[in-house]
Amino acid sequence: MGARVRMLRGEGMGDTGIGALLIRLRTERGWTQQRVADEYNALEGRATKTGKEIGRYEREARIPVPYTRRYLAQVFGVDIGALDRAVAVSKSRQDGAKAVEAAPARPVAPSRSGAVSADAVVSADFAQFIAQRNADEFVVEQLEADVARLARAYVSHPLMELYIEIKRLRDGAFELLRGRQHPRQTADLYVAASRLCGLSAHVCLDLGDYDSAATHARTARACAEAVGHEGMLAWVRAVESLIAYWTGRYEQAARLAQAGRHHRAPGSIGARLASLEARALAIVGDRVGAVAALADAERSREAMAGHDEVPGVFAFPAAKQFAYAGTTNLAVGGREHVQQAIASADTAIRLYRSAEDDDQSVGDLFAAHVDLARGHLLLGDLDGTEAMLGFVLGSPPERMSASIVRRLTALGRELGGPQYGGAAQATYLRERLQHTAVLAASPAAHSPELPT
Repeated sequence: MGARVRMLRGEGMGDTGIGALLIRLRTERGWTQQRVADEYNALEGRATKTGKEIGRYEREARIPVPYTRRYLAQVFGVDIGALDRAVAVSKSRQDGAKAVEAAPARPVAPSRSGAVSADAVVSADFAQFIAQRNADEFVVEQLEADVARLARAYVSHPLMELYIEIKRLRDGAFELLRGRQHPRQTADLYVAASRLCGLSAHVCLDLGDYDSAATHARTARACAEAVGHEGMLAWVRAVESLIAYWTGRYEQAARLAQAGRHHRAPGSIGARLASLEARALAIVGDRVGAVAALADAERSREAMAGHDEVPGVFAFPAAKQFAYAGTTNLAVGGREHVQQAIASADTAIRLYRSAEDDDQSVGDLFAAHVDLARGHLLLGDLDGTEAMLGFVLGSPPERMSASIVRRLTALGRELGGPQYGGAAQATYLRERLQHTAVLAASPAAHSPELPT
């Protein structure tokens, strides 16, 4: 009992570095690194840590900052002072190693060649160059936390609330990468820059600026390729597939999604890519391929390895997968698939409604309601169509992305078809859809206030 109390207080750990201490605390509990990350995320209330990140702390590839140490202390039930002292030990050792590495060579005796002495000075100067950094572990960790926060907020908050901060952080990451930092911090900065470019691409997608979206996506892919980040490489292919889809290049959208599935990436990205492929194939009339890709998406979900490193727009929740399945089944067509589309869209809405507020994707809720409305329309149920459109038509137009505007416009055209014979209800719904689409497409609805 006495030893346990001393450990909780951090006694008896005087010369233990933070890496060794974290390994010891984890192994005593029989936990994996992912279990530590899960416990941490549960305490913090958001999914910001992964098992990989805990491994970095244990290897001392990164030193946990005070904010992180506070939660790690709670995870392991020890006094934070124990972690602070261990960090001091690790930093002292690292500083000592740097001093040895950076120490200039001893002057060579005058009888030796002056060229040798001058050569040693060059090495010493380079050692000092290495020591000069514009980013430390705190800067990188804060940037990663900001990216995770924005990625989660993106799906549920008005776009223009986040645009300026995404741009500011992205430009800041570019500036840091133009400077000097430790190679491992450079790698982390490239990943953060890739994600911020990915968020920028999504902003442009939602505004309907597909050329700019493609530019940001290419830069996101370049950053991911620079460090070989398989997860981001796969995710960027998904964005590129989206761009191709919304610019009418459906076969290319399917090919890009297929290309993304070649990356060995953890988390839900496999289900996302298969769902994108299914929707694109359905549009070009490949019913067999679309149904097969939907099945692949389900298998990917069931066999999902690991967790998504970043939440929100970088994850692909089951609710979103059901929303995509609904759209795909509508495109496949036929009464059976239309009924399946209605069931899938209804499930997507139910799952989103039961999620936390920050995880309720407004765009996917709009899309699922439009799909439900169209499903009822295809079954000849105008009352059901009107009921399903109530959520969309009663929402602020500025919350609607370019893709939702296109869905509303297409549904309005469909309501004007001869099969409805100019029915008053169909005419009323068509006019309301057209009015909402015009308001949502107005530049005033999506005009970011750029910093002056």
